[in-house]
Amino acid sequence: MKTVVKIFVVATWLTLPQLAFASEELAQKSNCLACHTVDKKILGPSYKDIAAKYENTPENVAMLAEKVRNGGSGNWGQIPMPPNPLVSEEDAKTLVEWVLSLKE
Repeated sequence: MKTVVKIFVVATWLTLPQLAFASEELAQKSNCLACHTVDKKILGPSYKDIAAKYENTPENVAMLAEKVRNGGSGNWGQIPMPPNPLVSEEDAKTLVEWVLSLKE
């Protein structure tokens, strides 16, 4: 049994970098990186700033995923975030979960 657990842990650990890359790739594909980067403010806040502001809870994931799809304003200054209706609900949640995982 211990061997199975070790194999699972190692397999999970090996896939984590791929998951992070896949989410960054999804951010690029979804045009998020036009306004955001992982660690610097461009037009919108950095992903690390977002992760620092919001706790990774199901409620925050749902709320932020909705903002990804519908846009928003006022939380980070004067520049509104445009809606991204072409991003699916599932992809929006994946993006938000990835962003919130960047908390330091």
